Amino acid sequence: MTEVTFESFGFATPILQALTNSGFHKPTPIQAGALPAGLAGRDVLGTAQTGTGKTAAFALPILQQMAANPLRPRRFATRALILSPTRELAVQIEQEFKKFGTGLALNTVLVVGGVGRTGQVNRMSRGADIVVGTPGRICDLMSTRNLIIDQCQFFVLDEADRMLDLGFMPDIRRVVAQLPARRQSALFSATMPKEILSLAEGLLREPVRVSIEPVASTPVLVEQHVHFVEGSGKRHLLSTLLRDSSLTRAIVFTRTKRGADRVALQLTQEKISATAMHGNLGQNARQRALEDFRAGNVRVLVATDLAARGIDVMGVSHVINYELPNEPESYVHRIGRTARNGATGIAVAFCDATELAFLNSIEKLTGVKMVIASGTRPAHAAATKKPARHPELVVRKPKRVQYGEKKNFSRAA
Repeated sequence: MTEVTFESFGFATPILQALTNSGFHKPTPIQAGALPAGLAGRDVLGTAQTGTGKTAAFALPILQQMAANPLRPRRFATRALILSPTRELAVQIEQEFKKFGTGLALNTVLVVGGVGRTGQVNRMSRGADIVVGTPGRICDLMSTRNLIIDQCQFFVLDEADRMLDLGFMPDIRRVVAQLPARRQSALFSATMPKEILSLAEGLLREPVRVSIEPVASTPVLVEQHVHFVEGSGKRHLLSTLLRDSSLTRAIVFTRTKRGADRVALQLTQEKISATAMHGNLGQNARQRALEDFRAGNVRVLVATDLAARGIDVMGVSHVINYELPNEPESYVHRIGRTARNGATGIAVAFCDATELAFLNSIEKLTGVKMVIASGTRPAHAAATKKPARHPELVVRKPKRVQYGEKKNFSRAA
């Protein structure tokens, strides 16, 4: 069987050189499945998690077709529009387009909120080959005719299920309504709920479907551990773990923005270098926090699920779920920030009595029983011996208790 290589797709020499310089030697499964369709001008419906190389799966065909058909975009217009759910992912996608498009002399513009619009309007005034942005700011510039998409040839909707979660569907439908009928489109999503499939039906024309690794699968090179600890003990446990020098670079996930700020402040006060990243911060502050973490200026990034997708930082040794997510898919995305590109990693979960149901849902989705950390076990198990790997969790309805008594949470096989 002939090995599939980037050369076999017939990419232009500058693109092949950029791939080589970036260390890309052979396509990932999502790339091998999507590239032939994209290069043939077909629409693509892809199911793939972050970290599988899907940015290149849609970027390379767009760059190849632009290289083969050079055109000068008119003022405020664009030839390609890529929508992303978060600013961080949009920044990363724009950087990938620039990296792979080195030598093609294409104009790429980033259009996101959290920063002033004047600079973005000035860049759009020269026209753009490629615009990468978030729905809110894209619609903002469209409303003032500072972004014109009526001659857009390529449209990509990335992380569509995250778009749905964040309530961006009205903005997306507004964008799609102004796109020309003659275009090539791609939609990528980690999951395919009915709403996304319905959107795809109206967006794509006879798409080629490519499905790689369902969201339920966790990276095989990640060790997964759980610490049973009540909420009041999480702060001390986190500080204790982070004092271990083997935790070279860690992302700590909280459920709320205030929680992220609180944990980051606590770590800083304890002389552990940390910074917070969440949606309440301006774009410059968020990007600065991410760059400080990527550069190694801080050892710990404390974040909400804003950082669970699309954040590609090499060398993350540990992901710590300070608070378990109430959506099990988010856990999969969170721990996907470690063990990237063949490296190993460790995922640690803190679980108190109120989070047992979340833990149960995560293990049911992934089919993986987390290893109970040495010396910890759920409070109800004090009088019983349990195996190293715990059985399926069940939260039983507690009996009525008097004020001050402790409710019992059970774990049954």
